[in-house]
Amino acid sequence: MEDIIKKMKEKYFTFSKGQKLIADYIFEHYDKAAFMTAAKLGEEAGVSESTVVRFATEMGYDGYPAFQKVLREVIKSRLTAVQRLEVSSKRIDSESVLKSVLQADMNKIRLTLEEADPDIFNKIVEEILSANRIYILGVRSSAPLASFLGFYFNLIFENVRLVNTSSVSEMFEQIVNAREKDVVIGISFPRYSKRTSKAMQYAKNQGATVIAITDNHNSPLAKCADYSLFARSDMASFVDSLVAPLSIINALIVAIGLKRKDSLYKTLSHLEKIWDEYQVYDKGEPYSDLKHD
Repeated sequence: MEDIIKKMKEKYFTFSKGQKLIADYIFEHYDKAAFMTAAKLGEEAGVSESTVVRFATEMGYDGYPAFQKVLREVIKSRLTAVQRLEVSSKRIDSESVLKSVLQADMNKIRLTLEEADPDIFNKIVEEILSANRIYILGVRSSAPLASFLGFYFNLIFENVRLVNTSSVSEMFEQIVNAREKDVVIGISFPRYSKRTSKAMQYAKNQGATVIAITDNHNSPLAKCADYSLFARSDMASFVDSLVAPLSIINALIVAIGLKRKDSLYKTLSHLEKIWDEYQVYDKGEPYSDLKHD
């Protein structure tokens, strides 16, 4: 997916007066323009609705809705936290936040399923299973996703490293030995982490197989990855919605767990004994200890 803002700047001097007014408004107010109807955008830019529709066609899209969809996808990585809060406050009814957010998350999982490529997914599973070492990168809001993946991979593999870091230099220090036959999994969603994409590019240059878990082909992670898993993400107010990415990660863990079923069974059986011995989990009172009146 191309960067529509960049494309408009490249074509700017070929635009008519009305088209330049539309482009100027989008350049200055892209956070608002992406969620406006054609009529509203025309009103704000000082042109007619039909001029806005023709502008979308001129940009190479099959109508205004297609143009708007691409604009929304591209600007997600450009919005500041303040802009996110402002935009979402107009999109979400404060009286029905629970319903609005859950419905939006359901839609993102549905779209993720519809767009998923099973062949790529299976290739990624095989790459991970055959890796000498597995590195998992994820910072900021993606850190919980990386931690979740790392927790379960550590039950399956003996060669997993969850890269925990607060600086670019520390991240490179932890992946400095990544090389051919190793796998580096990078996780990031808008706003994308530059630390993660730089580390992934370094690992690829070292010969490691690089896997991205991100939202679309235009993501900086996808551009430097050998394989990518895409999950729809969006903003819910200033918060990143990561329900669909977590679902993709769940699928990856389950698929690999099934491939390593025998060894995983032994590990979990051993762990159950340890958990019981050290009372890791609250299992409630044994039935035999319950007193009856």
